Amino acid sequence: MLETKFIRENLELVEKSTREKGYKIDVREVLTLDDRRKAILAEVEALRTRRNEVAGKMKGGKPSEDLIVEGKRIKAELAEKEQALDLAETEVRNLLKRIPNVIFDDVPLGGEECSVEVKKWGENHKTGVDHLDYAVSRDWVDFERGAKVAGAKFYYLKGGLALLENALLQYGLSKVLEHGFTYMTVPDMVSSRVLEGCGFNPRTSDQSDEYYIEGEDLAMIATAEMPLTGYHMDEIIDEDKLPLFYAGYSACFRKEAGTYGKYTRGLFRVHQFNKLEMYVFCLPEQSKELHEKILSVEEDIWQGLGVPYHVINIAAGDLGAPAAKKYDMEYWSPVNQKYQEITSCSNCTDFQAQACNVRVRRKDGTVEFVHTLNGTAIPLARALVVILENYATPDGKLKVPEVLRPYLNNKEEL
Repeated sequence: MLETKFIRENLELVEKSTREKGYKIDVREVLTLDDRRKAILAEVEALRTRRNEVAGKMKGGKPSEDLIVEGKRIKAELAEKEQALDLAETEVRNLLKRIPNVIFDDVPLGGEECSVEVKKWGENHKTGVDHLDYAVSRDWVDFERGAKVAGAKFYYLKGGLALLENALLQYGLSKVLEHGFTYMTVPDMVSSRVLEGCGFNPRTSDQSDEYYIEGEDLAMIATAEMPLTGYHMDEIIDEDKLPLFYAGYSACFRKEAGTYGKYTRGLFRVHQFNKLEMYVFCLPEQSKELHEKILSVEEDIWQGLGVPYHVINIAAGDLGAPAAKKYDMEYWSPVNQKYQEITSCSNCTDFQAQACNVRVRRKDGTVEFVHTLNGTAIPLARALVVILENYATPDGKLKVPEVLRPYLNNKEEL
């Protein structure tokens, strides 16, 4: 969430970023509402001051009738103005929640097609095995019974594929620990405040991706980024403790709204999957460098798996509300003969920290908001797609990537 002070001082920049990200919001309206809020606040403060003066005059003796009448008038007027102030503050906050973060200067402008490739690794394979056909032939996945139990796009993993998922998690965990991250398990549900603080703000109402718990102020998480964002909510962290590196493992639940026309076959896009997520709290001056660090960890993981990929700098029109800049890593699909998303990492600057009130106390005593970053280490369902496409053999076996063998009893094939 952006502050009104920042918007006032950078109005054209905020309007440009909002427009480039594809959000149809009148940014100036929030300033108009904030001016109204300030005017009401001034009236409330004046009434509170006068109330205290009247109360002081009433002490030490019998108050005059005029003071009693004035006291009652102030009380009634103050109650009315405080109600109006609460309403004005709510209106300002609700509109602020809809304004996305400001993009960095090196973010490409335009829609998804305008994203720019910044690096490439590995040799693209010319042939591969369809992951769903292969997994069904091995009796490793069961979408039919998943649908019977929970609905379409839910599934069971069985046998070798379930073991392979566990091996991928253990491998990914070993890599993030090697890079200095603290491993955490996290709640699978978060409150509305945390959800809003994360800034998962859809461009349109039909793109809301979360499953809400009826009758509770809770939603199922779409990523461990959500509970990790709220971990230090309403806290002030000492400067010498930053940066903080966390790796959260969780189930992820997504309606996958707004994905019409995107690749959805098999395990690639499902309603529930497991994921290992990286998250960083840092000083503002550290965030750009640490964004590159998170990307390098993702590359280290996927180079270890021997999977060809490229990295793209995501264009403004395809950025979510919280991100000032995002990299996507896309693996080469030998089946579809194109790049498809496997991981991403975002620099959210202080956008989430402001909404969740996460601050740093500098050595000189000043306090300001931290920066937050996130990145995917291993999205397990999608990672299974990648491994099957790249490592299934013509004779029906699956060659196990060397880095996964220690987690599969050193088997070379499944």
